Amino acid sequence: MVPKPMQLGDVLSGKLSALRVRAAKGKRANSFQLVSEPRRLPAPAGLCNLETGPETFEIVAANDAQTKQLQKLLNKDVSLKVTEVACAEQAGQMSEALVTKWSVVSTPN
Repeated sequence: MVPKPMQLGDVLSGKLSALRVRAAKGKRANSFQLVSEPRRLPAPAGLCNLETGPETFEIVAANDAQTKQLQKLLNKDVSLKVTEVACAEQAGQMSEALVTKWSVVSTPN
């Protein structure tokens, strides 16, 4: 199966879940994950050294407002417009790719 190419501005859809991760100095931080179909990221990332491309995307909240917005959508199917994405590179990351800039385009009723 060939992964669907992903361009900046494309929409990722899937169920949003919460992750507990360690931030700087071992402090716990909230993070979010969206599982979607396999995607080929824009160059130079491509398949992120995976056979089918990333399927799990860590959604990074840039501020408290984004964190609150995502917390309201936990365990629901959501669609996010992606404007910045990269392969996960740090050891121990729970997702295969990081979405650092995004906006919600649709939510469940």
